[in-house]
Amino acid sequence: MRIKYNAPTILTFTFISVLALILSSTLLPSLTETWFMVPGKGGFAPFRIRNWVTLVTHVLGHANWTHLVANFSLILLIGPILEERYGSWPLLEMIFLTALVTGVLNVFLFSKSLLGASGVAFMMILLASFTNFKKGEIPLTFILIVVLYLGRELFNALAVNAISEFAHIIGGFCGSIFGFFKTSAAKP
Repeated sequence: MRIKYNAPTILTFTFISVLALILSSTLLPSLTETWFMVPGKGGFAPFRIRNWVTLVTHVLGHANWTHLVANFSLILLIGPILEERYGSWPLLEMIFLTALVTGVLNVFLFSKSLLGASGVAFMMILLASFTNFKKGEIPLTFILIVVLYLGRELFNALAVNAISEFAHIIGGFCGSIFGFFKTSAAKP
């Protein structure tokens, strides 16, 4: 038996995120804040190239190991299945678009900075409910996931905390859109 690099997009995403956290925890303490955190409303400076970069790279940075493990437990569980179903490049596109959408909306709507891959995790949760989708049908699993996961996030959004339920909701919305439009183009 041999170990196989079975999900290149998901594994590379994971390893880059782990490396970013190791570097920011040791040699480069300002790395996360500088290159992996989207500024909130009023903090985005269009003349700073790093602000534009963080619109996408925020999904690679995490506040601590607990934050990273929480996100990547789901991503490593669901991601390889999605990568096999949709392909490596399409999944990378979905991750990129989810990061960009959550980053841009955070800049315009919220005063807090955005950090982490939870929007991507929620995108994958909703997208996974489409894995056995048939044209003309709406999977009951999709409806239940929307009610359970996104309903919980809407409820939690009322609480004062350091979690961006908004990123979870937008990520889930992105996964729903991708599920409806990408499923027909997926591998059989």
